[in-house]
Amino acid sequence: MTEEQQENIEATLEDNEQGAEPIEEQPADDVSEEAIEQEPEQADKQPAFAEPDEPIETTIESVVEAVLFASDEPLSPTRLAAIVETTTKEIKDSIKNLNERYKAGNHAFRIEQIAGGFQMLTLSPYNTWLQKLLRARSDSKLSAAALETLAIISYKQPIIRADIEAIRGVAAGEMIRSLMYKGLVKIVGRAEILGRPMLYGTTKKFLEVFGLNTLKDLPKIEELKKPEQ
Repeated sequence: MTEEQQENIEATLEDNEQGAEPIEEQPADDVSEEAIEQEPEQADKQPAFAEPDEPIETTIESVVEAVLFASDEPLSPTRLAAIVETTTKEIKDSIKNLNERYKAGNHAFRIEQIAGGFQMLTLSPYNTWLQKLLRARSDSKLSAAALETLAIISYKQPIIRADIEAIRGVAAGEMIRSLMYKGLVKIVGRAEILGRPMLYGTTKKFLEVFGLNTLKDLPKIEELKKPEQ
C-alpha cells in the first residue's frame, strides 16, 4: 500500500467518526483487509431517572418492566434474573403477565424475544409514525449497495471478501468497513485457504436492527419477491 493510499484510509476513518455518510466502493486494491477494523466500542449509557410524585410499591413485574424499558438491547432471562434478583421462571412469568396487560390496555408495545433475549418493542402498526421520527437519523440509513452487501454476508456467512466481490461484481472493501462501523458486520475468523483471508459474519446488532431472534428467522430465498421491472 502506498503512502497516499494510507493517508486516504486515515482520512476516511476520521470522516466516519464525525458522522459522514458511508463511502461507496473503491477499486479492490485501494483497501486491504488489514485496514478494515473491528466495530468501535459503544460508550456506556446512563439511564435517566424521574422522581415519582408519590411513593411507589415495586413488584417483580414492575422491576422487569423498568429494566426492559431502560435497556437499549435485548436482555437474556438469565441476565434479567440476576438484575431483578429472582429466577428465570419468575422472569418469564412476569413477561407473560406484562404482555397480557399491554394487550388488554391496547398499548403500542410488547416485550418480544429478540437475539436470544427480551426487549420492549413498538408494534408494527405504528411503523408509519416511527419512520417519520427516525427519518432524520441519516447515520442509520443503508444504501442499496450496503443492503446488497449485508444480504450476501447474512446468507453466506462466514464468507471471505473475495467471494462477496465475486457475487456483487465490484470491490467490497469500503462497504464491508462501513457495515462494520455501523456494528452490523464483524470478523468471525480466518479461512483455512491460501493467505488465510478474514471471514465475515453478522453481529447481534444485526439481529436487533432487523427484528430477528436467530439467523434461522431470515426469509427463505424462495420467499423473497423478485424486484419489479
